Order: sequence, then C-alpha cells, then structure tokens
Amino acid sequence: MIDENHLFPAEPAQRQIARELYQHAKDLPLISPHGHVDPVLLADDQPFPDPARLFVVPDHYVTRMLASQGIPPARLGVPSIDGSAVETDGRAIWRLLAENWKLFRGTPSRLWTEKVLSGVFGLTKPLNGQNADEIYDELSARLAEPEFRPRALFTRFNIEVLATTESPLDELHAHAKLAADGWGGPGGRVITTFRPDNLVDPDWPGWAERVAQLGELTGLDVGTYPGFLNALRSRRAAFIEAGATSSDHGHLTAATLLLGDADAAVLYRKALGGGAGAAGAEAFRAHMLVEFAKMSLEDGLVMQLHPGSVRNHNEALYQRHGRDVGGDIPSATDYVHALKPLLDAYGTDPRLRIVLYTLDETVFTRELAPLAGGYPSLYLGAPWWFLDSPEGLRRFRETATETAGFYNTSGFVDDTRAFCSIPARHDVARRIDAGFLARLVAEHRLPLDEAAETIADLAYHLPKRVFRLEKNS
Repeated sequence: MIDENHLFPAEPAQRQIARELYQHAKDLPLISPHGHVDPVLLADDQPFPDPARLFVVPDHYVTRMLASQGIPPARLGVPSIDGSAVETDGRAIWRLLAENWKLFRGTPSRLWTEKVLSGVFGLTKPLNGQNADEIYDELSARLAEPEFRPRALFTRFNIEVLATTESPLDELHAHAKLAADGWGGPGGRVITTFRPDNLVDPDWPGWAERVAQLGELTGLDVGTYPGFLNALRSRRAAFIEAGATSSDHGHLTAATLLLGDADAAVLYRKALGGGAGAAGAEAFRAHMLVEFAKMSLEDGLVMQLHPGSVRNHNEALYQRHGRDVGGDIPSATDYVHALKPLLDAYGTDPRLRIVLYTLDETVFTRELAPLAGGYPSLYLGAPWWFLDSPEGLRRFRETATETAGFYNTSGFVDDTRAFCSIPARHDVARRIDAGFLARLVAEHRLPLDEAAETIADLAYHLPKRVFRLEKNS
C-alpha cells in the first residue's frame, strides 16, 4: 500500500538527496520520550484482543473523525462512564471503520494505519467495506501469534526507550513488574513520566479528594502547603526510582506566577476549601509550574509543558464517556509574557531544562523559536496532537529552524496511545526531515555530510540528550 518514496519531495533531484539522507536515520533505534502507551500492556504481555481494540477503540484520531460524521463513540466501543451500552463486537466496529475509510483520505490517521497494516502486519490490500471481514480475519490470525505480542513487537520495533505517562497517584505497579522481570526488550527500557496535572488543578472535579489520596500514599500531611510540596517531592523521587527522567504538564495556559510562601499557603487553603474561584485556580496552576521548576533544579527531571488544549469542549461526549476521548480543541496560547516570571527566576540556570510544545502554530516563528533560541533552559518540542501530520512537521521545520536552528529543538516525540503506530510515526518524521534537509542541500545551503549528521541527531541523538536519557546529558 505504501510506496517506498512516500513523503519525499516530488522534485527528482531533491528526492534523490532525501533518499540518501533517510538511509542515515531509518534504522536508528526509536527514542520515545513522551507518550501514553499503557505500561500494563508490556507488563502483562497479553495478546491484543482483536483488531478493533487495537486500531479503533483507543484511537481518538479515529473515533473523533467518525463521530464528526454522526457515528457515536458508543458504536465504536468507546467505554461509557454512565454504564450505558456500547458496542462490544470487534468485527462490527471494524466494519464501521472500513465502510467509512474514505473519511480519512489525506489524514495522518490513514497514513499511520496503512503503514502499520503493511509494515507491521504484512497486509497489502487497501482497506474498504468489501474486504473488511477478510482483513479483520487476517489481522486476528496474526494477533494470535507469539510474534505479535507486545514485548515481541517492542523488540521488533527497535525501541530503545519508551516513556509512559502516569499520575503521581499511580503506584507504578506495572513498572515494578517490568523491573522485576528484568525486561525492557533487548537493549531497550520502559520508563515512566511524572504527570501531576490532576493534583495542581483545583478546577478539576475531585481535586481535594485526590490531594487527600496523595497524603495517604506518601504518609505526609497534605493539609498544609509545605506538606503538599513535600508529598509531591516524595512521589517525584519514587518516579525517578522507576526510571523517570522528565515530568509533563498539560495546563490550559502557559502562565507562570511566583508567589511568596505565605501567599501560596493562603491560596492552597482556599483551594482545598473550594473557595479559590477561577482566578485563584489559574494562579495556583501558574505558581505550581514555578514550584516544579524549582524541584527540577533539585532532582534533574526535564520539564515538558503542553498548554493550549481546551479540555472536554464537547460536553455531551464528556458527560457520557469522560475525559480524554477526543473532545478537546486547540486554543491560542501566549508564551512570551506567560513564561517570563519562571524564566526571570530560573531561565538561565544550567540545571533547568524545559521542552515547550504548542497547539498554536502562529507562535512557532513569533514566540517559541525566539524563546528557545534565547534561553539555555528552553528547547522547542516537536509538533504534537493536531499538528503531528506531514504538513505540520514540514511547517515546523520551515518556521522554527531559521531562528532556533536544529539544536534548540528536542527531536521527535510520538505522543501516542497506539503502541503499534510508534514506528510509523517516527518513520514519517524521519522522512519529513530528510525532505527538508534535502532542500537545504539542493539549494547549496548545507553540505551533504552535515545534513547526514543532522538527520541522525534529530532522529536519535538529540532526544536522548535533551530528555537526559544518556549519561552526562
């Protein structure tokens, strides 16, 4: 289904250069420093249940597109929180996808899926409504084979590092099981990432109850602000013990605020009592980003900041299916003014490392690239979520490189829950970078040998260094 020259430039001379550059990156191990694969998948190493639950049910890109055309998530097997019925027949879900496959023309979802079907499972027929059952049966047969269980695929995918993402309230049992098994794949490892959003957002329903759980888990008094901070430090230490090298922060805005200890304690008490209000909740989130930067100075975790998503915008979807099921929408985001309090305090400290992401492309040239090019603590993260398409990856290189260069960026992150799509997503990024670098070579702006070194750095060496996945990084 996939031509060997896909995503390379159409112009013949540039295409040939891109093919040559791609050879320097295509077989490098995969570094996946930010993603949402469930570690239980690898800890238990059970066969995938069926094609629908591998390709459709957990994939928000797929389910939101189908929902946009009137196919409710319940018919796609997406679990409901109210106990209402959802489709459980994997074959019926798969048929719905196949019958509506035309909806994905030109989308990255189609590209990733076809690359997985051909590259991972060896299928060559294009998916459609007529052959849905045939392809479903072929996939089911392969999923029953030992070679297609999660750990075997991890090894075949040549993954060197896979970072998952967990709440501080997660006791990391799956990671403990992987460690007890001595398993990370030959030459690979699975690590966790510290994601504290649900403990620093007073607007998130159940926040005070989760803070109490944090106290129970750590055995510390979280009724006071210093106790709350110490409990978070305790969980960060546990995550580092489990292999974490970074934290991740998915706030609505990039706002930062430096409060004094007394003011922060007053705000914390108000929030616990439900009296902080919307402005107080935003101030608390903003202040906590600065507190986490201070903690990073102490323990070395790389901070990742993912602002700009209005969560659960689709209220009906949220009420029936809960959070993180495809109902989020990007929003315009300010970084220049929002980050200044944090950067004034710690932006030039060599111990701090922050990777900035955005869902707002308008800020790549105007804000993010100049910031990453001006502060030693900042790195520009790869396009993610709504922007991790071939076109989005190209636009990123075109708009960011002239100001930030290549080496103030962090390398590619796949940011996926769909385990089998990891090699496809990395391959897309490597092909796009090969094409971009080929144009620089063809225009005599970069020697071929430097372009070859650069593509290997972008694919492998940079993410290892930026995310502190190697010694002396």
